Amino acid sequence: MIRYPAFDPPEYIDWQPDREVVEEYRRTIDSHLERKEVIGSLDSKQLLALYEGLLRNRLHDIALKRWVKQGVISKAWLGTGEEAATIGAVHALDRGKADDGFPMDFVAPMIRNSGACHEMGMSVSDILRGYLGTADSPTRGRDVHIGDFHRGVLAPISQVGEMVGIAAGVALSFRMRGERRVALTWVGDGSTKAGVFHEGMNFAAVQRLPLIVIIQNNQVALGTRLDQHHRASFLDWPAAYGVEGWAMDGNNALDVYAAVKVAADGCREGRGPFLLIAETFRMGGHATHDEREARTTFSKELFQYWGRRDPIGLFETYLIEGAIDLESGERARRSRALRQRNEETLKQIEQRVLEEIDRAAEEALASRLIAIRPESAAEGVYAFESLVGASVEA
Repeated sequence: MIRYPAFDPPEYIDWQPDREVVEEYRRTIDSHLERKEVIGSLDSKQLLALYEGLLRNRLHDIALKRWVKQGVISKAWLGTGEEAATIGAVHALDRGKADDGFPMDFVAPMIRNSGACHEMGMSVSDILRGYLGTADSPTRGRDVHIGDFHRGVLAPISQVGEMVGIAAGVALSFRMRGERRVALTWVGDGSTKAGVFHEGMNFAAVQRLPLIVIIQNNQVALGTRLDQHHRASFLDWPAAYGVEGWAMDGNNALDVYAAVKVAADGCREGRGPFLLIAETFRMGGHATHDEREARTTFSKELFQYWGRRDPIGLFETYLIEGAIDLESGERARRSRALRQRNEETLKQIEQRVLEEIDRAAEEALASRLIAIRPESAAEGVYAFESLVGASVEA
């Protein structure tokens, strides 16, 4: 993909595939038989959809970073380097419509998992409007934590650990209605220390709920390194709750896809919940305003280590060097001609996504002219009238 010196992390600007890391990527795919079979069943259309989702996620973040530099917004919370943990997971779910008109499966993303929003069907322009606080944004200008219940996206809560409890409640409703649906949420390594994370996981475990919780271990909580707030291994935690769970390479979209697909199938069989651990790394700060602080929090060598593991670059290399003609979908003999055809196919997808993001940014910026209606503050607020009436009577 095209690299942007003004917006990409330094380690991504001149990115080239490291052969040792590429082989590690392939070994990961082959190391779990069940996941390997899932990955092997993917056709070219599904593979390209995964690639497109990763690009859309990265370019959405770059659009936000451009706005920060231009002074359009003050800061943004980005998922640069963590896209695979979001996109791979969402694509493994059933995003088709159920009988009630809602998506079969639901997700509860953190703000850094914005890719879940557009891969569940929300428009990128709506996601960008959330940052601008426009009247026609999903939250009608109230909050940057956006979602769309009709598209199966639960809006995040600032205290991100809270979403485990909310997602457990959604999963409980699925089980009580006898539906083969799954709820999925992410939680950062730092937010696993919130009490509601434990309460939600324990409740889900006891009730055998169709819930998948992904611990997105990006090695830092705000500005606190993992070793400053955590001991032992997250791999011990599934057993502590009496549930199934495993690690996955959070920078390998295929491994994430397969790991979540296996868990989702298990949930539909009544074996939930599942606790998965995605090992990844945040290539920026907590938000754009403290990216420099992130560079003092971690060593240069750690950034270089994860920089070589750019989830988009590695997946791109895997697709280009594979034995599938991405345009026709047919298996083919590896050759220079095949590589060139696959490269061209990916370039065409990137151009299409670039145009989509640019168009979405223009649409979102145009929405700033739409005035927010003060009375909208009372819309969509649970029990607003009864609360106001009670205060008046008092």
